[in-house]
Amino acid sequence: MRSELFGALPDGTPVHRWTLEKGGVRVRVLTYGGIIQSAEVPDRSGRRGPVALGFEDLQGYLDHPGPYFGALVGRYANRIAGGEFELDGRTYRLARNNDPNALHGGTAGFDKRVWEAAATEHGVRLSRVSPDGEEGYPGRLAVAVTYSLDETGALRIAYEATTDAPTVVNLTNHTYWNLAGAGSGSAGGHELRIAAERLTPTDGVQIPTGVYEDVDGTRFDFREARKVGAGIDHNYVLDKGVTGRPVEVAELSDPASGRVLTVATTEPGLQLYTGDHFEKTLPFGPGDGVALETQHFPDSPNRPDFPGTVLRPGEMYASETVYGFSVR
Repeated sequence: MRSELFGALPDGTPVHRWTLEKGGVRVRVLTYGGIIQSAEVPDRSGRRGPVALGFEDLQGYLDHPGPYFGALVGRYANRIAGGEFELDGRTYRLARNNDPNALHGGTAGFDKRVWEAAATEHGVRLSRVSPDGEEGYPGRLAVAVTYSLDETGALRIAYEATTDAPTVVNLTNHTYWNLAGAGSGSAGGHELRIAAERLTPTDGVQIPTGVYEDVDGTRFDFREARKVGAGIDHNYVLDKGVTGRPVEVAELSDPASGRVLTVATTEPGLQLYTGDHFEKTLPFGPGDGVALETQHFPDSPNRPDFPGTVLRPGEMYASETVYGFSVR
């Protein structure tokens, strides 16, 4: 494990890159945005190649923030309707950066902040304090996110947060995966399985309608592995619900390279986004990566029947997701 200077922001703030390596897997994490800049894993022939979409330099991330390549997303991943929510009788108004909604923490969310970094036994621990009122969210939120590799090369992301006032929290990682190789073209031919019988359908601005919809008989049914395809940006209601330890909920595989990615999480939801809206100036085309974002549901602060996302003083927000790599 090592750290190196990766670049500097326009104001001179340095950004470092941490390299984690174990079990044939190499992962590089930036202090800017907690970004997974790259992940390299072997194919069935033992050749290691990149499977996470990212940029070679810092300027790429500054020029193209919209896709959230590899980013640590917060305070609230996904959308909040109308950019506002009510908590304990008070209405909080957020940055509407996805008109008319708030998306992925706002205009300057966690993905655009430089994090403090410290080495751990098997990885790196990123931390920062989000001040009260940042992007409209209440409470001083102290956050720590640890990236580590276990002996098999599985990537473990552990999130923790505490607050000094009631607030809402929903953290995730926004890596786009292409197991054939980053930059190799469309990932639409990958095969995907998701352990979810239902999803949360959305309205015209991608806000959940509040009902659960069965995937049976629809193009959203991945209970049995099949090709990913295109045109999906939906939250799946995982059959397991909220759990105290990570439980496997999804598997993505590339028949050509033999690479297999498994996703295990404590979270109740999984956002599947097939990357159909990449801007034309990107080095990647639409569908060149698949995002599997473990999360609580979109707009939960306005949906009391969804799993809760409120964090209060004295409580600990804890979430964990494990990305396992193998071949077949």
